[in-house]
Amino acid sequence: MRTFRIAMVQMNPTVGDLDGNARRILRWLREARKAKPDLIAFPELAITGYPPEDLLLKPKFVEDNRRVLNEIVRAVRHVAAIVGYVGQGESAAHHPPAFPVVAPGRHEIYNAAAVLAEGRLVTTYAKRHLPNYGVFDESRYFIPGRRLPLVTINGTAVAVNICEDIWLPNGPTRRQAAAGAEVIVNINASPFHLGKSRSREQMLAIRARDNGVIVTYTNMVGGQDELVFDGHSVVVDHAGELVARAKGFEEDLLVVDLNVEAVARSRAGAGRTPRAESAVAMSVERLALRTGPSKKRARLIATVEPLADPLDEVYEALTVGVRDYVKKNGFRHVLIGLSGGIDSALTAAIAVDALGADNVLGVFMPSPYTSRESREDTIELVRRLAIRMKTLSITPTFKTYLRTLDGAFADTKVDTTEENLQARIRGNLLMALSNKFDHLVLTTGNKSEMSVGYATLYGDMAGGFAVIKDVPKTMVYELAHRRNRRGAHPVIPKRIIDRAPTAELRADQKDEDSLPPYPVLDPILKAYVEDDRSVEEMVDMGFDRKTVLRVVALVDHSEYKRRQAPIGIKITHRGLGKDRRMPITNGYQGT
Repeated sequence: MRTFRIAMVQMNPTVGDLDGNARRILRWLREARKAKPDLIAFPELAITGYPPEDLLLKPKFVEDNRRVLNEIVRAVRHVAAIVGYVGQGESAAHHPPAFPVVAPGRHEIYNAAAVLAEGRLVTTYAKRHLPNYGVFDESRYFIPGRRLPLVTINGTAVAVNICEDIWLPNGPTRRQAAAGAEVIVNINASPFHLGKSRSREQMLAIRARDNGVIVTYTNMVGGQDELVFDGHSVVVDHAGELVARAKGFEEDLLVVDLNVEAVARSRAGAGRTPRAESAVAMSVERLALRTGPSKKRARLIATVEPLADPLDEVYEALTVGVRDYVKKNGFRHVLIGLSGGIDSALTAAIAVDALGADNVLGVFMPSPYTSRESREDTIELVRRLAIRMKTLSITPTFKTYLRTLDGAFADTKVDTTEENLQARIRGNLLMALSNKFDHLVLTTGNKSEMSVGYATLYGDMAGGFAVIKDVPKTMVYELAHRRNRRGAHPVIPKRIIDRAPTAELRADQKDEDSLPPYPVLDPILKAYVEDDRSVEEMVDMGFDRKTVLRVVALVDHSEYKRRQAPIGIKITHRGLGKDRRMPITNGYQGT
């Protein structure tokens, strides 16, 4: 049986750390070579990390990325490898773009894959379909590729494409398969959101089956600012059946023997054998290479790692996002304002799982309105998580503020101003501790609150990283329950979960005094914020018109707050970050 062995490296690069990423690539190269593969595949833009954003506008960065590629080229011996990097010039040779897509005076660059073998750069492929939606801005930097190389490696016809290229039914995969490709090597930096891994595999199965080709999908893993890459690299055979799957949310090496003979038999039986004289086949550049002597190797059993429950995937994404943001930015410790509420409790649990209890500091800042239950629950949470805690009462400072403002506030009623003062005092204290001890402040606001502006600018929004910024309140409770089922004992006290949510900034305050109940609010927010539904559409979905209008107004009027909030981890298909870019000054009355 004719087989082709591929080693897929699911690695975690750091954006901009070219030399560090090169060391990681070389280390994985040595490890993968032990399996005697025909080909080793690395993720999209493995050398630069993804997304490199405006680093790509720096010619020196692009030049250094090419220098690093040359170092890797020299190390590739007795095997072929595919490495994602930033290409310049060679990827569009003889095929200039049909229209200008680069600003005048800017260097032309490509999101490219280098095919390497025997110490040389064999050929390159440049991404043809550049995503420019959601969190993606590739058209801002890259120009689309034109070439379609087809490389025969040790007798197997292999074609390369990159991420978005395979999502399109009429993308390069169709032409590559029609020209004779038996294996498609797709390299990726595909970020996570809830349900993404399953929908991605369904798409890959369709693409493989429709084109009668094996698809290998090598994905990046790790956190980069608000994005988390979940890994879950997969191999799908020509019939659309899952052959192998790598681990989720951690680096992994997936080595698979591909049954290429079955592809040839299936095509012959279906009358799909490519013809060399066809227009598609003639448009493809063909190369052949052999990587060293014939290898004697034992047949491998493909590994199929299980997919976790979607809620568990969200928790893993949050944990990885915190760990990588903290460590890649040079921090060792974090601090969290603990209130006795569910949001700060969940944030603390995630931080402990990401960084270890010794690296997490809880800060409890009681006010005149802090209840006995909040104090007791905070102490119990800290005990269960085994973290350190500082208690700093804000009551004296709050009274001083009120005395200072007494004349300015004469003849006015107490309102949210006095509530916000308390939150801002807490924000000041947290930032002071951050400055003094070099701890990163993790904020605790959830997506429901951030959407409607139920958060204080320069108060509870003050900090460096917003862990649950994209987690709706109802999901916060689900994640808390899920975390409590892990391990021998629950870490979040039951009363924290069961108590009605409250900011405790005035006597007997409850969130529902200011907001619709969260089971009502969250579906409306999903419809409006994530799905762009109109008021009439939401009313037709069964929501109360008055409630919808109220929620829409809160969302629209809070954009200025969100623009000043820390970044947070994206876990839904449309987060409150680069996914959703609404103007602050906005006179549109359509809502």
